[in-house]
Amino acid sequence: MSDLQTSDGRALTTPRRTYLVVDGENIDATLGMNVLGHRPAPEERPRWDRIVEFARQAWGQDVTPLFFLNASSGQMPMSFVQALLAMGYRPIPLAGSGSEKVVDIGIQRMLDAIAGQPGDVLLASHDGDFLPQVETLLDDPDRRVGVLAFREFVNVRLTELTGRGLEVFDLEDHAGAFTTVLPRVRIIPLEEFDPLRYL
Repeated sequence: MSDLQTSDGRALTTPRRTYLVVDGENIDATLGMNVLGHRPAPEERPRWDRIVEFARQAWGQDVTPLFFLNASSGQMPMSFVQALLAMGYRPIPLAGSGSEKVVDIGIQRMLDAIAGQPGDVLLASHDGDFLPQVETLLDDPDRRVGVLAFREFVNVRLTELTGRGLEVFDLEDHAGAFTTVLPRVRIIPLEEFDPLRYL
């Protein structure tokens, strides 16, 4: 909970929230190149509504879902944007020069801005470019910070932050973001091993 004041000086308590910050490009590229070995078909992509629901349940609070898109081509995938809006996301289509990593820069700026606000952060990305911002967020002992991704592909330096309190959630195992079992080969903690998955 965070305290704000009304114009007459009375304290207002607002519920704490989770900022779900989605690096859609990174999730899609990792799914295609590293997990599937081909460009994902629509039915192979994450169910973004399930990810919002997972974020809500993970820490038991309201979610502000922010979905970053690269719109440097001048075009936006309007049907996808409309679908995101219908699921409660705030699409953030950014444009820049061909050499700029516009989505990464936008997310870095967003994480910097969130660091000055109350609230918890769940970052959907594997990217180590956000390491400085995640470290800053973790400096606040009252803030929960998590990464939601395919665990085996999360940047190693990010996973090293679990000792400082970073939580790492798996898109498939924890969030249940997919309608089919993905062809992943990875280390499975024994307590999470489900033999039925292989039958």
